[in-house]
This record gives sequence, C-alpha cells and structure tokens, in this order.
Amino acid sequence: MEHRNESFVSGFTLQGIFNQAGHEDLLFSILLLMYLLILLGNLLIVLLIRCDTHLLHTPMYFFLSYLSLADVGFASSTVPIALRNLLSRDKIISYGGCLSQTYFFLAFGNSDSFLLAAMAYDRYMAICRPLHYAALMNTRRCLLMVSGCWLLAFLHSLIYPLMLSRLSFCASHEIRHFFCDVNPLIGLSCSDTTPIKMVVMTEGMLNILGPCILIVVSYGRIFLTVMKTPSSSRKLKAFSTCGSHLAVVTFFYGTLIWVYLLPTSENKVLASVMYTVVTPMLNPFIYSLRNNEMKGALRRLLGQMQVFLNNWK
Repeated sequence: MEHRNESFVSGFTLQGIFNQAGHEDLLFSILLLMYLLILLGNLLIVLLIRCDTHLLHTPMYFFLSYLSLADVGFASSTVPIALRNLLSRDKIISYGGCLSQTYFFLAFGNSDSFLLAAMAYDRYMAICRPLHYAALMNTRRCLLMVSGCWLLAFLHSLIYPLMLSRLSFCASHEIRHFFCDVNPLIGLSCSDTTPIKMVVMTEGMLNILGPCILIVVSYGRIFLTVMKTPSSSRKLKAFSTCGSHLAVVTFFYGTLIWVYLLPTSENKVLASVMYTVVTPMLNPFIYSLRNNEMKGALRRLLGQMQVFLNNWK
C-alpha cells in the first residue's frame, strides 16, 4: 500500500486560464461564445457532409467530417470544466476526473493529429498519383484509415493516465493550468517521475513529430509535383486545395511544439488555449468559407429544410 496515491480523496485544484481576479465574467462570456462556435461550426460540417452523398464519398470531405468530430471532443474535454471554474469558487477536480480528462484530452488530440496526417496523404495521392487515386483511396481504404486513426489514438493515450495513476501526490495539489495535462501533473508528484519523463521525452516527441513529418513529406512531394506542371491554372488549383489544410496544420502543430517540445518557452497557457480552443473554432471557417462545394451543400440542405417545412405546414 506504500504506493497509494494520497490525492485520491481531495483531488486537484485547477489554477484557471489567466488567473486574473475580477475578469471572470468577461472571460466566461468569451470562452462560452468560442465553445458554442466550435460546436455549431464543426457539427454543421458533419451534418453537411453526412447529408450530401457526393461529399460523403469524396475522401477529403470524408476525413474532414471525422476531423470535425475529433475537434468537438477535443474542445469538450477541457472547455466545460474551464467554464465551470470561471464562475465557481470551488475549482477542485477529483483525482479520477483529472485522469479521465487527461485521457480524453490526449485521445481526441491524437485523433486530430493522425487525421491531419491522413488528410495530407490524401492530398498527396490526389495530386501526385491522380490516375490511381480513385482506386487507391476507395471507401474501404478511407474507412480503414479513419478507424486506424481513432483506434490508435484511443489505445495509445492510455499510457499516460496509467503511468500517472502510479505516482504519489503528497505536496501541493494546485495544477498551474486550466486542465489536467501530463506535464503539470508530473510537476506535482513527490515520487520518482523518471520513467514517465522518459516516455514524454521519447514516445511523446515521436507522437507529435511522426504525423508532422508525414505531413511535411507529403506536401514536399506535392510542391515538387505542382512545380513541374506547366499550367499556371493547375498550379493555382492545386495550391488552393491544399491551402486550408496547411493553415490548420501550421496553427495546430506550431502551438503543440511551443507547449510540449520547447520546455523553456513562456506563455504556455496561452499556447494551450490556441490549440485546444482557437484551432477547433477556426477549422470550420478555414475549411468552409472559401470552399464552393461546402457552400453548395449548405444551400442544398437549406433548400431541403425549406421544402420539408412547406410540406409540414
């Protein structure tokens, strides 16, 4: 029983987002608005793609629908508790709740990362191997890729909560963050954290850099292929189809690297807000505002709803 975790009963106290007394109502309103935009925007994308047969059978949009679901789960693993803490004097999260939040945060975050890599591979196949694209990126292959992304993310993310559950927390229970993340929890432990720190530095780095490298290689090949194309209109079309995805990738991985791979960097809470809240909020706008197919799907859905309402009357 010597390894029994002393924080099991009392749990942990979350510091909050910016730890500035007197601005809780304003921060609550802003964060709530951002969370509602995340839910509405991403769930609308899922609805549009699921209700449009053409989009559903197009690999890029097929992957996008699952990315939007992952974004909803990713934001929902942290934002609701942060909202509660902004209005409540009791900022305590239970020990089990903290480990559960860590797990779902990692699971949905890894799903995001793996799906972004899958989407980059899809763009590579579409531009660099167009003659074989339809055969190679068929419905069965896309389903296998999405299933692999989700399964790998949810199984892989068990590592950290299981290792954290073996640590003892006998000093301060105040987490200097607005949600339960691995590194802040390691910093509170009074037992030997060498094994989990080694896992964070090796496996964690590979987990972030692996998909990132795949994306960089895919877009490197795309760039070389596009530059060999003599037609300026084809170059413009190819870059425009990849531009939205590249914007999301740059924003997501840039803030991830800032938080997890640059240990001496400052403003990590701000960076965490960027990739847990701002990125999921911006994704629907980035993918949809300049996308005529998504706009067309929205018009068709609104038309179908109008017909339904007219018939119902």
